[in-house]
Amino acid sequence: MARREQIQLSEEEVRSFVGSKKTIILTTNGPRGFPHTMPMWFVQEDDGTIRITTYRASQKVKNIQRDPRVSLLVESGLDYAELKGVLMYGHAELIDDPEAVIETFIIASGQRDSEEVRASMKKTATKRVVIRVKPERIVSWDHAKLGGAY
Repeated sequence: MARREQIQLSEEEVRSFVGSKKTIILTTNGPRGFPHTMPMWFVQEDDGTIRITTYRASQKVKNIQRDPRVSLLVESGLDYAELKGVLMYGHAELIDDPEAVIETFIIASGQRDSEEVRASMKKTATKRVVIRVKPERIVSWDHAKLGGAY
């Protein structure tokens, strides 16, 4: 068995690992050809789709409007034997809906859903959008599966 196959995560392991994290690294294609990489809070839907909310005037939104291809990374581990990660590739969709923004923000931030939180979010929700990515390709690794052998 190839090493890549040995360290690959199953679909359930991918869903569990990604769902256990709060921050995802979003990379868009910048205007001058360089990657634009930013850490973002996110929500993982049941089907693995990722939702992020950000300001509509942000560079990442401008990049997606020009080129919707993105990558998303969730990773952990300090030592080689601990390295674990999920890299997702897909096309981003921008959702311009204040209610979707509020819902995504509440879940991603970990705040308790309340009328007070929703009321405070309504002020900025119209300035924001949801970035939605259904992963088209997933690459994963868990070096712990090698049992210390490199």
